[in-house]
Amino acid sequence: MRIDAIVLRELHMPLVRPFETSFGVTRNRRIVLAEVQSEGLSGWGECTAGERPHFSSESTDSAWQVLMNELAPMLAAEPPDHGGECPRIFRAVRGNPMAKAALENAIWDLEAQREGISLSRLLGGVRETIPCGVSLGIQSSIPELLAIIERELDAGYQRIKLKCKPGWDVDVFERVRSRWPGILLSCDANSSYRLRDEDHLVSFDAFDLLMIEQPLWHDDFYFHSVLQKRLNTPICLDESIRNRRDALAAIEMESCRIINLKLGRVGGFSEAIAVHNAALERGIPVWCGGMLESGVGRSHNIALSTLEGFTLPGDVSASARYFADDIVEPEVTVSSDGEIAIPDTPGRGYEVRADLVERLTVRKETVREMALVA
Repeated sequence: MRIDAIVLRELHMPLVRPFETSFGVTRNRRIVLAEVQSEGLSGWGECTAGERPHFSSESTDSAWQVLMNELAPMLAAEPPDHGGECPRIFRAVRGNPMAKAALENAIWDLEAQREGISLSRLLGGVRETIPCGVSLGIQSSIPELLAIIERELDAGYQRIKLKCKPGWDVDVFERVRSRWPGILLSCDANSSYRLRDEDHLVSFDAFDLLMIEQPLWHDDFYFHSVLQKRLNTPICLDESIRNRRDALAAIEMESCRIINLKLGRVGGFSEAIAVHNAALERGIPVWCGGMLESGVGRSHNIALSTLEGFTLPGDVSASARYFADDIVEPEVTVSSDGEIAIPDTPGRGYEVRADLVERLTVRKETVREMALVA
């Protein structure tokens, strides 16, 4: 594969409504896109790092520096034939999986286009549609949350996930379960509890939750294993699972019964497939988590979610839930049955709106054969 240029862009995209978790409130997304140009084609990837290093050690600014100064020059100097070669090319750079994923996923997209097949097919996907859930942030009041849940259920979403933290949990679950006793319901703590909260977390069993996502430390397996032994509700690990080795360790230690798989967190499609395969072989279901992505990252999540082990509704929802105007066409939509139809066109299946991308771009750099051109 010849690489003609690697174009990095930072876009500013306001959210339709603020999204609050235990980390804080996000109102605007600073999104880094990587466009890899090759022989008349463009592969696109998205860095899903947050504006600040709260979910992980990466941020928009740190990822930009690593992409510009390390990863993009490496890729330009050693163009791969396959996305699976990227981990080897990037091996000298420790960590920074979200920056790495932006470039690797663009290469997978390019390869699918060159082969004339959909990205989902290139990955080994087996589904024509994927089931969708929604992740709902912490709201200013419980009545406000109930109104949002009603709207999302009316839209067809198959699973409701509630962000939670100490002080915003049991009372919320009680009100939701009282109103909708039969819906598929889960919660996501984003590491906001500690083992001293063990008895309190055990009380979550009363609400018939699909899972409790990452209740304890972001880098922990051991204490999650201790907690899981007391819980009937499955623990789902997110931040703790950085690669296949982590997944194997967590499964062996019985730290979780479900895994949330995020492309950026594990460094791209290659490692995501490895984690998926490890979980599938051991009977552990996986689902695709979201990071407030634009349509580029969302299209990659859709393709990943077609793999066999993705048996639970993920956080891959419609573009309009997050952005008034997404940067892909068609925008991602969800059917009244709560499903997304998988594109069968070559590559991502969603065209990038170049004009809108340029309007939203606040900085742009191009790398060609180790030489930087502003």
